[in-house]
Amino acid sequence: MARTASAARQPALAASTILLVEGNALVRMALAGYLRECGYSVVETDNPGEAKQLLKAGAKADIAFIDLDAKDGIDGFALSHWIRGVRPDLKVLLSSGVRRAVETAGDLCEQGPHLAKPYEHRDLEAQIRRLLAR
Repeated sequence: MARTASAARQPALAASTILLVEGNALVRMALAGYLRECGYSVVETDNPGEAKQLLKAGAKADIAFIDLDAKDGIDGFALSHWIRGVRPDLKVLLSSGVRRAVETAGDLCEQGPHLAKPYEHRDLEAQIRRLLAR
């Protein structure tokens, strides 16, 4: 997958780590590959329950990018709330293919970091940069 000109010019902020929670394996692989090309470390999981266990076990991450449509005992909203309570330093970015879920995600996150599917990989990377710069 080709990197965008802006991603190629700007190194990832301090080799940041992204926790990628995406249930669709093909989407997850493509996103993880793109983010790695942009210079990020990526920890991949296909469901919120596994992501929660990784964080409980001490996995390091600067941003959790959570697909709200992924399910496994808990959903993306529940994972987001849990992260807010136990890891307030971990920035959360939410995504969904369901319009109402995207609107709710905007309400859940104080600055509205959310993406509606489908989105361009470069838009995700730009959103990550904005969150990391805060």
